[in-house]
Amino acid sequence: MSHQRAGRNGAIGRKRSRGGLVDPTQRRAYWRRNLRLMAVLLTIWALVSFGAGIIFVDALNNFSIFSVPLGFWFAQQGSIVVFVLLIAVYVWRMDRLDKEFGITEYEQEVHHS
Repeated sequence: MSHQRAGRNGAIGRKRSRGGLVDPTQRRAYWRRNLRLMAVLLTIWALVSFGAGIIFVDALNNFSIFSVPLGFWFAQQGSIVVFVLLIAVYVWRMDRLDKEFGITEYEQEVHHS
């Protein structure tokens, strides 16, 4: 019996450690680190979206990118670019976390469930 986990495409797949099932202590540590990573990344996104695009917009508008005020740029494109980069960082860090905990994802079960 293995615990269920949503795969990257939203499907449910099984995750197991190389040596068998993940014990409850490892599972708690894994999810604690996963939640900490999500909290950090979402905080960065909120600071960029609200901070650069709303709160600090007047100060940032003193600078420009391709003759577009920087505050406006962050409000329109910058926060989206940062969000996409944060998704890439999340995928990279979660792959490393999975390897650290010896967790493998069964792709056949994820894609054919």
